[in-house]
Amino acid sequence: MALIPPYTPPDFSVEPLASAPVVTTEKAPADGVAPEGFHATSNHPEYVHIAPGTWVLLSKNRMDTVIRLEENRVEAVEARRLTKGDLVVVGRGEEGEKGVYIHTDGFAQGEGPSKKFAFMTRGSRETPFSRSYDHLYDILRHEKTNGFISWVLGPAVAFDKDSRNAMAGIIREGYCHALMAGNALATHDMEAGVYGTGLGQDIYTRELKPLGHYHHLDLLNKVRRAGSIPKALASLNITDGIMHACETCGVPYVLAGSIRDDGPLPEVETHTSRAQDRMRVFAAQATCVITLATQLHTIAFGNMTPSYRVLGDGTVRPVFFYVVDISEFSADKLANRGSAQSTAILTNVQDFMINLANNLIP
Repeated sequence: MALIPPYTPPDFSVEPLASAPVVTTEKAPADGVAPEGFHATSNHPEYVHIAPGTWVLLSKNRMDTVIRLEENRVEAVEARRLTKGDLVVVGRGEEGEKGVYIHTDGFAQGEGPSKKFAFMTRGSRETPFSRSYDHLYDILRHEKTNGFISWVLGPAVAFDKDSRNAMAGIIREGYCHALMAGNALATHDMEAGVYGTGLGQDIYTRELKPLGHYHHLDLLNKVRRAGSIPKALASLNITDGIMHACETCGVPYVLAGSIRDDGPLPEVETHTSRAQDRMRVFAAQATCVITLATQLHTIAFGNMTPSYRVLGDGTVRPVFFYVVDISEFSADKLANRGSAQSTAILTNVQDFMINLANNLIP
């Protein structure tokens, strides 16, 4: 089985696509408002029939957007970005009957043996993940120089000494091209850099430090006083960890805020639409996404990430999406929100990071 499976486009010369109508459009009635009956996009390859015999693939698709048509160019955009008068595709068919075709099996590589009855057909904590790990190692080695790897991190990665070091090493070795997280990941990573703790607990010995519950608050205050994460790394003499690795290696990151954040850090984007805009830049570039123990950020980034990328030469390739969590519920919830292409690895994310480091870092 090919590491990067080839893409087979639909055959538009056969019925029912051969006689499918051209799409219908209506004008947006106001800024940020779509016309009634608008077509909402999926994360699969979607083709738009813009003229008789001319089907155009959405090159930068994402879930739950509308399709804007302008001078024979189609674009998936959030409804909030529409300008009054924009031509928007309407009609809610997905098989070409309304001029839009959603292609769900372009990367199919054949099915395994059919079974009327079998055990272990759904992923769970009992599922063997050895093959999933080996495939991921191969994917990351390939994507390091041939793709774009986006990571979505929860704070658990920084709560353990070895996993924090492992993630920093993954960044330094070039296996991370962009990082998405919240205020907590960056805060507790830098807390570990100053105090050796996460929420006041030693990240190696698990010893609770006296008044340790102040550590992350003191850290936040110090960074806000410094004015930025880079300035705080220097002034606080933090020379290890995830944020230090991002800054020294030039890896961009987006810290999206939450209503429950302490602080937050100066770089945290507290406006949800602006945070979404910044995250989507890296979702649109991603060829591989790895999300670790952060349910809401995972679902958010999953909704922004298509199942495919159209490369500069027109090649269509899959986007690999891994959700790593100890909870089956978290993995199932992502799939239930539309990201059915995601691959789940159910494990402690700290063990996951150490496995990656042991296999990818010389």
